[in-house]
Amino acid sequence: MKSPKGVKGFIIILILILLVVGYYYYLSNRNYNERKETEVVLTPAQSLLLLNFEINYPPTPKEVVKQYMEFSKVLHNEDLTDEEVNDVGIKLLEILDDDLANNKSKEDYLLDLKSELKTFKNNNYSIVNMYTSQSTDVEYFTVEDKECASLYGTFNIRTASGTQVLTDIFILRKDANGHWKIYGWQPIQNEQ
Repeated sequence: MKSPKGVKGFIIILILILLVVGYYYYLSNRNYNERKETEVVLTPAQSLLLLNFEINYPPTPKEVVKQYMEFSKVLHNEDLTDEEVNDVGIKLLEILDDDLANNKSKEDYLLDLKSELKTFKNNNYSIVNMYTSQSTDVEYFTVEDKECASLYGTFNIRTASGTQVLTDIFILRKDANGHWKIYGWQPIQNEQ
């Protein structure tokens, strides 16, 4: 009669092991699903607003212009509220040279920005691609004992009649903290 008790004991132990493994599996998957639900997906505007230029400033003129182009793409392509346009526009000022940023009051700057964005959207334009000069094509020079750099930035704009290529030459100047800031830009004529 020992064998039936041995089988009963074995079955009870097997059931307990299965319960423990099942409960562990349940807890593991429950925590994974809870973490998955709390993942936050940021909009492109929110991603730009979370940039901390005090800690992680773009290290080269090319990277600063790429950052400027990313701001332009978000401002021009995304459906932003007035508050988001204000916030992103003000954040963009952090990569502009103080002389350029202080050229207008913030209110005038934001009014001009909103007017430009309205015209862009009313014409159903969108930025489809953007790129800068190769790193080897960045020209460095000095003006009044300040380090400067120039490079090209190109936007491909989708219009009603096709694609338009807009190229600007960007001038950057190093500030007192050693950060390259955009001092200005000027459109150049593209041959098409």
